[in-house]
Amino acid sequence: MPYKVGGLFSGVGGIELGFQRAGFKISWANENDPYCNQTYQTNFKHRLISEDVRNLDPNDLEPIDILVAGFPCQPFSLAGNRKGFDDDRGNVFFDIIRIIKGLKQRPKVVFLENVKNFNTHDNENTLKRVRTLLRDDLNYSFFNEVLNSHDYTVIPQNRERTFIICFDGEKNWEQSKKDSLSKVFSDNFPPKTQTASNSFRKYLEDDVHENYFYTDESYNINELKESVTSEETVYQWRRVYVRENKKGLCPTLTANMGTGGHNVPIIKDGDRIRKLTPRECFNLQGYGKNFKLPEISNSALYKQAGNSVCVPLIEKLAKIIKGTLKA
Repeated sequence: MPYKVGGLFSGVGGIELGFQRAGFKISWANENDPYCNQTYQTNFKHRLISEDVRNLDPNDLEPIDILVAGFPCQPFSLAGNRKGFDDDRGNVFFDIIRIIKGLKQRPKVVFLENVKNFNTHDNENTLKRVRTLLRDDLNYSFFNEVLNSHDYTVIPQNRERTFIICFDGEKNWEQSKKDSLSKVFSDNFPPKTQTASNSFRKYLEDDVHENYFYTDESYNINELKESVTSEETVYQWRRVYVRENKKGLCPTLTANMGTGGHNVPIIKDGDRIRKLTPRECFNLQGYGKNFKLPEISNSALYKQAGNSVCVPLIEKLAKIIKGTLKA
């Protein structure tokens, strides 16, 4: 029987998709954003609970082996105000703890994802508090690493994220003389890095609508023409200047790509300059061509892609967890 997964703060299902590709069964997921739910339900058949996490009753949830959560990153992000647990969105972290405690069966594994800055937020006090809650209070082992998708997958996107992975009942695994899941996991995490990646052009669409191309009437066309000169490089318009990624990688896709367009990656396409499309942004998160995008606004789709995860990296981590549980 495949191990069962339940998801909180699921967005459009990137974490669930990675675990599904690794052979896990998704039992249920939770997401409160109606636009994300449209995308989620377009692609998955399992139970989706369209409800604020603060209203979830763990007694109503099917027992699972792995609880996953890409909990809100804005309270901890360098791009936000970094209030952390003083922010209402940060406070929902405590609902993760509440649900772990209230489930009919304790999850064997807890898998959390957040922005890179989570690791160092508030002089590492935020991370220490999370470690205390999971390890000292709930008796889970505690692993955390900042991983860049580009270092571990062929996806050519520079995307650094904090991953926290915990195993039940193994708080003191390092002092124990017995073999433990945490010991097996520690031998394989973080995964080995790789040096090769695909060209970003592999993820581009063949037929792109005129709306994505800049024209001579675009207010920033002179700056773009001066700076966007290579077809092998990805650029970003940063409100008043152009930033070039000299390694040919897509810069980190962000949630505010859909608000004014100043963070949407830009490329030279033949003799013209254009933005990446929402589909291309999803491609550069590793969703694959079979992942369907619903008929909703581009701004919503850009936001969803930027808020999501690199699916192949999730799949790689899920396979390590699966191998650990079977050890």
